[in-house]
Amino acid sequence: MAAIQHPHQTALITGASRGLGLVLAQALADRGWHLVIDARGPEALEAARRQLAARTTVTAIVGDVSQPAHRRALAVAARAAGGLDAVVNNASLLGPSPQPRLLDYPLDTLAEVYAVNVIAPLALIQSVRESLKPGARLINVTSDAGVEPYAGWGGYGSSKAALEHLTAILAAENPSWHVYWVDPGDMATQMQQEAYPGDDITDRPLPETSVPGFLALLTPSAEQALPSGRYAARSLAVEPG
Repeated sequence: MAAIQHPHQTALITGASRGLGLVLAQALADRGWHLVIDARGPEALEAARRQLAARTTVTAIVGDVSQPAHRRALAVAARAAGGLDAVVNNASLLGPSPQPRLLDYPLDTLAEVYAVNVIAPLALIQSVRESLKPGARLINVTSDAGVEPYAGWGGYGSSKAALEHLTAILAAENPSWHVYWVDPGDMATQMQQEAYPGDDITDRPLPETSVPGFLALLTPSAEQALPSGRYAARSLAVEPG
């Protein structure tokens, strides 16, 4: 008797041209997942697409996730891919560099940070909800700056705090989904360098150290899936199975 062919799994990952988003996309590609990815920079996204296309089926769409037209394009790609098993809202906006204190924070820029870090993740989920498969995994990438009141991090940190509470309510309202808000920890990434201009951040862990925690949330069977909630990626040290 021929083996049963299981349909492929598909993930939509935003901000996947570098850093955590790219490394996670690579890990899922190596596990046979199909991918829909985006980023704002066309050259970096095309380089990521070429790299991932050697491993799996990938659709790459250039754009800003805070823009409705771009989210509609991602929704079209999700339908064309046959639906989504996972959405990872990884794209974030740091804001000014260096980070200003709140009393000096330009409010128009703060609105942009909230548009990308809070509104866009929810808006994207709204856009693709008809393409979410039963038991879909939704991950909103957060930060310890959303929990701890670090001086100088009021704009980015408060946006992540808002994202965390928004995601918790989304989980409460949608128990059929697995909804996670995940802190990847400090990483040696371009965003981290922008947050500390002029500093040497090479002592920070690489994004690869956080990816097993994301896989622990994304890859188990429905029966083994962890409950919705907040997780620190590096506390999920062992990848299931």
